[in-house]
Amino acid sequence: MSKITRRSIVLGAMATPFATPAIVRAQSLPGTIRIVVPYPPAGSTDAMMRMIQPALAQRLGATIIIENKPGASGSIGTGQVAKSPPDGSAWAVVFDNHAANPFVLPSMPFNTEKDLTPVLLIGTAPYMVTTKPDKPYKNLADVIAAAKAKPNTVNYGSVGAGSIGHLAMALLSNRAGISLVHVPYRGGGPLINDTVAGHVEMAIGSTALQIPHVNGGKTRALFHTGKGKLASMPAVAAASDSFPGFEAYAWWGVFAPTGTPKAMVEKFGSEMAACLRDQKVSKQLIETQQVDLRLGGPDVLGKFLAEQIATWGKVVRDNNIKAG
Repeated sequence: MSKITRRSIVLGAMATPFATPAIVRAQSLPGTIRIVVPYPPAGSTDAMMRMIQPALAQRLGATIIIENKPGASGSIGTGQVAKSPPDGSAWAVVFDNHAANPFVLPSMPFNTEKDLTPVLLIGTAPYMVTTKPDKPYKNLADVIAAAKAKPNTVNYGSVGAGSIGHLAMALLSNRAGISLVHVPYRGGGPLINDTVAGHVEMAIGSTALQIPHVNGGKTRALFHTGKGKLASMPAVAAASDSFPGFEAYAWWGVFAPTGTPKAMVEKFGSEMAACLRDQKVSKQLIETQQVDLRLGGPDVLGKFLAEQIATWGKVVRDNNIKAG
């Protein structure tokens, strides 16, 4: 986003000295704004929004209401926003499964690409694959060797069938020429509990979910799905070191109902980005959730979403994956 300075504000005012009432109304956001988080409370998306809620309310001069509307991998709450009036009163903050839902859910209450307009790509974070320390795997090469020696016996858990973690492992298995057994869980808590107990061979989860348990010695990190080295754990290799081009990310994005005025979209997105850019907020997101803050506007999010849809749609079709 372009840097706003005193000079740019003055020049902008000189260029449009007599804004009409219609233009002013189009640029003004409502006094009460709903931010729909289509997942249960206490998740990463919910935590982000509640972290910036007071500052965003102050910057917009509006009452900000955070509404948790979970269900159907986030499609229920997101669908409510998609069907809301495009007047700036409703916004959705989604997680990475937003891009996979059109392919893994039997029915969707909205069209992902047509009924929502991109606002802000908040950031991305790689996934991490871990195992119990007494398991025989030390790295990705060990996993591949074991899976080739005994096909369809090595298993891994994810937070659910059709999740990006599940799809990422399916894609990696395709690239490596191996067959792994997927064990779906209902959330990160049960997944980690069973990994620590040794009931599942490996777990794929967000770095925010995995790192505390790795640092505590309860699990061992095998590899991550990003590119290069992780600042927090530089010794953990990336899968892309072995399979160039392979990347899979958790991500967070903001959307509005299609038809929401461009000025409102830009205003809301820029003010939210400013809140997320705050030193205390950004430090917490980077250190506790391992988020790479992108803070890209509508064009950036639109291009990113299209790429995610193309990638995971093909994985779903190639592997005949359905949501659990």
